[in-house]
Amino acid sequence: MLAVAITLLVLDLHIDTGRGRASVAHQLREQWPSFAAYAVSFLVIGVIWVNHHALFSMLAGVDRVLLFLNLVLLMFVATIPFTTQTLAGTLHDGGADARWGVVLYGISNEGMAIGYSLLLRHMLRRQLFYRPVPRDEGRSALRRFGLGLVVYPVVTVLGLFSAPAMLVAYLALTLYYMFEQTQLLPSQPATD
Repeated sequence: MLAVAITLLVLDLHIDTGRGRASVAHQLREQWPSFAAYAVSFLVIGVIWVNHHALFSMLAGVDRVLLFLNLVLLMFVATIPFTTQTLAGTLHDGGADARWGVVLYGISNEGMAIGYSLLLRHMLRRQLFYRPVPRDEGRSALRRFGLGLVVYPVVTVLGLFSAPAMLVAYLALTLYYMFEQTQLLPSQPATD
């Protein structure tokens, strides 16, 4: 699912190569919102993918609730191509539609933060990992990865005033998640 969502992002990037067209450089300048939104969204989904894989590789097993919580995360990931296209399409002209684009993009990102936090919280509470995670380490991991729960809405509000600044802030938060890892346990069970 993550691979499909990340692939769909590119379908909204277009350059006209026909006769009588503007130069490629001009088209790239005119369509900067599409390329900027694509780059940020590609990284957002990519980092979710990597961290999702890392988290699931630490599990000894899954339960039914975890599978449904995973669906919550995937539901919001699947909206990113739509909200990216909406945001990019409305950024150039600004106005009320651009604010809607910002809000929709923010809802997708907040939903992903909620989904990921619920996944991690459930894994910790049910001790689904290869080894038990001490309570304080689990709380620390939840705080680190739950940062988006608070920051995504703030970044969305920033976007209501400046969508380019919002994209930069989303990029910064994505870079944080790129380097912040859920290294609660080794990815393989210990051999005694």
